[in-house]
Amino acid sequence: MFSLEIPDYSSFQWTVLCISALLVGINKTGLPGIGIINVPIMAIIFPAKISTGLLLPILATADIFAVAYYRRHARWEYIIKLLPWALFGICSGSVVIKYITDEQLKPFIGIIVLVMLVLNYWWNRKKAGKVEIPTHWTFAAGMGFAAGFTTQVANAAGPIMVIYLMAMNLPKNEFIGTGAWYFLILNWLKMILFTIDGRISGASITADIMIIPFIMVGCALGIIILNKVPQKYFDGIVQILCVLAALKLSASITQFF
Repeated sequence: MFSLEIPDYSSFQWTVLCISALLVGINKTGLPGIGIINVPIMAIIFPAKISTGLLLPILATADIFAVAYYRRHARWEYIIKLLPWALFGICSGSVVIKYITDEQLKPFIGIIVLVMLVLNYWWNRKKAGKVEIPTHWTFAAGMGFAAGFTTQVANAAGPIMVIYLMAMNLPKNEFIGTGAWYFLILNWLKMILFTIDGRISGASITADIMIIPFIMVGCALGIIILNKVPQKYFDGIVQILCVLAALKLSASITQFF
């Protein structure tokens, strides 16, 4: 086990951590998708593996608040379809993470985020053209595995889940409630694996405990603005910032070879 200790972060790192906690809260309860920006930015500000270990407890804590509010709106048939494949993806991600260094993980995270953004763009084009996305079990299997793998490696499965749930045509409350339960299960399971991998430490847990108020404020804001602020404005800004941050991370892709 490890002992809790206050980490020696700079003022800028603490500021980024607090903003990330706020955005995660908003993402979990009101604006699915904007939380993806935290992944590349955290990996730039902190060492890559430490960044994922810092971000996971924030996500897992926000999941508790999201489930508490939307607990009656989950559609468990969709969660059950995804979970086995997601667990397989998590196991695969656990194997991969053991064989790459921090320097290699940074561009890997950048690539994952860029792929997620391209996937999101593809979905929006399909949706605009009224092209029906397949709902065969293989679609759930592929999305579940991809979500499990990307969430284990980089905490970046949000866009995949958004696309899957939108394909199911769920009403907004069921959309958020189903996603909240799904990620609550996966993220708390990952807490065990991240601790075993050494990505979660006493210092990271202490830091995450200290910023819980920002998570709570973010969750409250997400609920308030769910029906008041057009998501397209948030999406546009977030995607631009995500692309820039992911490109910066991906710039060192040569370290893979």
